[in-house]
Amino acid sequence: DLHPGNSAVNFVEVGFKYPGKKSAEELFLKDFSLKIKENERVGLVGPSGGGKTTITKLLLRFLNVQEGVVTIGEQNISKVTQKSLRETVSYVPQEPLLFHRSLFENIAYGKENATEEDVVRASKLARADEFISVLPEGYQTLVGERGVKLSGGQRQRIAIARAILKNAPILVLDEATSSLDSESEKHIQEGLWELMKDKTALVIAHRLSTIKHLDRIIVLDKGKIVQDGTHDELIKKRGLYATLWSHQTGEFIAE
Repeated sequence: DLHPGNSAVNFVEVGFKYPGKKSAEELFLKDFSLKIKENERVGLVGPSGGGKTTITKLLLRFLNVQEGVVTIGEQNISKVTQKSLRETVSYVPQEPLLFHRSLFENIAYGKENATEEDVVRASKLARADEFISVLPEGYQTLVGERGVKLSGGQRQRIAIARAILKNAPILVLDEATSSLDSESEKHIQEGLWELMKDKTALVIAHRLSTIKHLDRIIVLDKGKIVQDGTHDELIKKRGLYATLWSHQTGEFIAE
């Protein structure tokens, strides 16, 4: 079992290639190293195909490294049970999976033996209680297959409430706000900041406003780290991050 002394995450000279790639030259990640301190909140950005999702999948062991190691608190995650690894990491995906059960059951899924008080508290922190409390059936409302009766923003808030309830020391957010309108994103951002308190967080985002205030931003391109720093530092360096930022803020139109 995984019994980390802390929640620091460390990728050490990791090599990974997708199935079908045979030669060492075809490694997607090669000698990839990244240290994330305990309780550090780190954003992963970069063009599509840069390696952001691959890195999170390796941490969650949806994929396994072929070279090097990934550690949590000094423990090699390839040597521990997946059950104990998943208990240590909360994962909020771009498309959260909801079950055709009640809202209460969907949130309580994050923690075994969760009480009603636990679920309501997590919902309030995730700004989900706002819409649940006005439904005729409240927390007993059935969400439909895959949450079809809820909007995208509402589904995301349920996923965030579930992660808050789980309260794992490591948090992975994979494009948690990408499909939302600005108003929904604003509500969810507040829930996300609550969720990231006192946790080691890895946040993937195409929408850079989502990760602007994190402790550190890692810019990836073609499986390599090309920039590493805070938002302000990276803007001053005028590299790939500054280019992506200017495109999103509309400066490129003026040029």
